[in-house]
Amino acid sequence: MKRRFTEHDVPDQSGSTVVITGANTGLGYETARALSARGARVLIACRSQQKAEDAIKRIEEQNGAVDISYVPLDLGDLSSVSQCAEQLQSEKRIDVLINNAGIMVPPYELTKDGFESQFGVNHLGPFALTGLLLEKLAKTPSSRVVNTSSIAHNVGRINFKDINAERRYSASARYSMSKLANLLFSYELQRRLQTASLPVLSVACHPGIASTELDRYMPFVLSKGTELLQPLLNTAAAGAWPTLCAATSGDVVGGGYYGPAYRFETAGPAKKVRSNRASHDTAVAERLWTLSVELTGVNPGI
Repeated sequence: MKRRFTEHDVPDQSGSTVVITGANTGLGYETARALSARGARVLIACRSQQKAEDAIKRIEEQNGAVDISYVPLDLGDLSSVSQCAEQLQSEKRIDVLINNAGIMVPPYELTKDGFESQFGVNHLGPFALTGLLLEKLAKTPSSRVVNTSSIAHNVGRINFKDINAERRYSASARYSMSKLANLLFSYELQRRLQTASLPVLSVACHPGIASTELDRYMPFVLSKGTELLQPLLNTAAAGAWPTLCAATSGDVVGGGYYGPAYRFETAGPAKKVRSNRASHDTAVAERLWTLSVELTGVNPGI
């Protein structure tokens, strides 16, 4: 990229439609606020209608009259994912799907469909939603899928032998696994899009370390440490810069990964960054893709 990217670099979005999962709070909220301010039609896809309406009200108070609406979505329930995708088919176009929503280090629990919650919500739900919307996205030239990963992917590994953590559960290990899965999916999706000659870009991003609600399950000592270091880290608004970059920058390339530029990718404006070697393992990516199709029942068809 020619320059570091912030919210001020977001180009005019008039006429575009952007779907953002989990946009009622944190990074997703800041992304929705910034894109609606630039003229995009923004669809907030999340579980709570009340929280979505509260977010929309706050955005309208800041941005004035904007085009922003709520779409019900529970990524931990594949039937909800299917219903959300069906509702979105009525949109005239979808220019960008931002898979932002996620959970971080919760106590062990299963999704409605019986998957370990972090793998289910952070990877399988977005995989299914993307697959169900891919044909719609392909009807809009230069559309994008943006998958939100994390610096935690660096210590992740896909435990195919115990995919639902039935033998052993480590909240942090499973979070890292889900974030590695986001990158493996994003890169594999780009490879398949290119092979199929579809006019869609698959892009990944990460926020560094930002002040969001994701750390609500974090142990007290770690959460206090993050709080004390906050002056050195990203605000939620700044944490959204890599997402905004991945979603709107004209310099973005398919298969690219974007994150903060400063302090070992923990803070600052967005730039193109590198993910670890494991995230580029094509054999693991293909295996994860096949497993994801099997578990979700959604075949993107590419």
